[in-house]
Amino acid sequence: MTETAKSFAFSPSEVSGFHERGFAGPFTLYDAEEMKRQCNRLRLDLSDRRYAIYENEGAVSGVTNISNYDRHLDIEFLAQHIIRPEIVDRVASILGPDVLCWRTEPFAKYPGDEGTDWHQADTFENASGSPQIVWPKHESFGGTLTAWTAFTDATIDTACLRFMPGTHRTMFYDESKGMHYAPDTINRVVKGGQKSGFFGYDYRELQIDPDWKPDDSNSVSMEMKAGEFILFWSTLMHASHPHRGATKSWRLGYAARYVPTCVHVYPDTEVITEYGGSINLERYGAVLVSGKNDYSYNRLVTKTTRGFVFHPR
Repeated sequence: MTETAKSFAFSPSEVSGFHERGFAGPFTLYDAEEMKRQCNRLRLDLSDRRYAIYENEGAVSGVTNISNYDRHLDIEFLAQHIIRPEIVDRVASILGPDVLCWRTEPFAKYPGDEGTDWHQADTFENASGSPQIVWPKHESFGGTLTAWTAFTDATIDTACLRFMPGTHRTMFYDESKGMHYAPDTINRVVKGGQKSGFFGYDYRELQIDPDWKPDDSNSVSMEMKAGEFILFWSTLMHASHPHRGATKSWRLGYAARYVPTCVHVYPDTEVITEYGGSINLERYGAVLVSGKNDYSYNRLVTKTTRGFVFHPR
């Protein structure tokens, strides 16, 4: 008799709580020792770009590098990470059975690094200037469901995430306004008494009301142990503390972003330019992590024993 695989799907009450708060977790994904081993290896793998799908074009040293988007397409540990049932079962509880992972990206903070501005993301055109995900008009949702995993311990002192519960229902920013890229401002701008920025941008430029200021009096700091992950809507107001430098340890988080298969990913887009660099989507493909795909407009890849196979639209 075959043992039934364990399901990590949310209960109806957990789904309701998620929709009320805009986030859920943290949940344990890896034990501490396994995460430490994987993170040590991952540090080397991320620096090895022989099989990365994006060229390192025009990137500025020392800032978030878009050429490290989607490393799950060339690093086996990350390829397995995005399909872990602990993540996918919970994601499907929210999005429905047919789900794509359309992007992943690492977020590193080193001692002395600034915090990340309060921000929301719906279409993800904030830096690139073009919508990167578009939901069908009849859908009431927007944005993406992010599974953010702490690959190292994340504390207030080492730049853990911050959330404003319940803010995912209202957009306070207009991503179509665009932001001015100024890498020389990184780690040099003080907001609310601490260094804060958005990887070379100032997210305040997107405010719908220029006189509005985020009220973080009810914000929560999401301290997490290495190997834990949290789920949240990208439209939830979120930020991070600065890395205060009390420890020499870096903080590494890994964001995997999920949408239903009905969402159009990178519509009419062949090249993304943001954060001081450009990447060509010629070899890009989203990964079907749950259910089936009944839509023809997205580029997909299929995992095989020899890696991923790209399927043009």
